[in-house]
Amino acid sequence: MHIVVIMRMTPDLAEEFDLNEDGTDIDREWTGIKLNEFDDHALEEAVIIKENTGATVSALAVAGDGVDRMLQSAVARGADRALRIDVEDEDKLDSRAATPVLAEAIKELGADLVITGVQTAEDVFGQLAPYLGAALGYPQVSAASGLVAGDGTISVRQEYSGGRSALIEVQLPAVVGLQTASQPPRYVSGSRLRQAMTDNVLETLTTASQPLANTAEVTSLGVPERSGGAEILEGTPEEIAGRIHAILLERGILKN
Repeated sequence: MHIVVIMRMTPDLAEEFDLNEDGTDIDREWTGIKLNEFDDHALEEAVIIKENTGATVSALAVAGDGVDRMLQSAVARGADRALRIDVEDEDKLDSRAATPVLAEAIKELGADLVITGVQTAEDVFGQLAPYLGAALGYPQVSAASGLVAGDGTISVRQEYSGGRSALIEVQLPAVVGLQTASQPPRYVSGSRLRQAMTDNVLETLTTASQPLANTAEVTSLGVPERSGGAEILEGTPEEIAGRIHAILLERGILKN
């Protein structure tokens, strides 16, 4: 089995954000980026399947800031190949726009299973897996976890609201939008990362397909207005209990 994992860099949500001058995007010049959390889980799940079945894992990404180091880290974590797709205009290439480019590369690689993170911080609708499935003509399952490889199939647990889930068996080739790996993503040691960088593991691809045109335009972004904050209660336990009691009375939750 050949597994292709789609990997993407996203803004680091732990940092403070500023808007650009025209208020249509975050100021990316001073914003840190990191591997998308769900793609991190996708890579981990692919490596777990490799360890259990002997599958081959290829990490695939469209060129961009930080992508080379991200792909080298993927090899250090257990991927067999790291492939970067070079495109003419890589700036703000969202999941939908990148679909034709990724689909062509996936076909060229002969993937049996494509695993991508269910969404990114900038792709909250989780469109990449459905778009790839449609472009490739493969069945796709999103919001998935607990992948188990079978004979020409993959068993996927799909999560629903209310704590419910379904176990789905899908014929390969297929696309899966992964939500959670079977175990937390593994730590990459510095020595293994240095080895991956020294071995020059990164391969480059070009495709005849062009990214899709953007059909939506952001007209404005804004920072949410702060409506209030927490009140920190200090004092002895008796004083804090008295203040809580007074607040509940003030808001009509308790009555004298």
